[in-house]
Amino acid sequence: MTPPLRFRPHHFLCALGYEGKGYSEAFTANMSAIVIGRLRTDAGDDVQIEVAEAADDICAPCPKRRDLGCAVQPRIDRLDISHAAALGLAAGDTLSWRDAKARIRTRVAPGSLGQLCAGCEWEPLGLCEAALLRLHADHAK
Repeated sequence: MTPPLRFRPHHFLCALGYEGKGYSEAFTANMSAIVIGRLRTDAGDDVQIEVAEAADDICAPCPKRRDLGCAVQPRIDRLDISHAAALGLAAGDTLSWRDAKARIRTRVAPGSLGQLCAGCEWEPLGLCEAALLRLHADHAK
């Protein structure tokens, strides 16, 4: 059996909104392998994800990574705390990508990312908001 992916709480929404951009070539290649290569495949909804409280599978090649932390750790802590609360996640929880998307859909309203993701340098690009709108629209069909 494949071990679960490990995601910090804020990476659930990052994975939802990912559009092939990243901090470096190595980071983007890794993020693409995780999101496009695993989560957005036919079997992606069944991929298991464990909630991590420190650097995770997405952080692995990030140029901002500092051991198990980040060069901007206070910002990452704020994002993780707000996302964990919004999604009802705690370190050590394991859920499928299907269940993660269901939590996002039921707990994160369109238009709320400006506040939930305050301080994220990617939020102003609107990628995650667009993905959140698609997630809600797909469920309404």
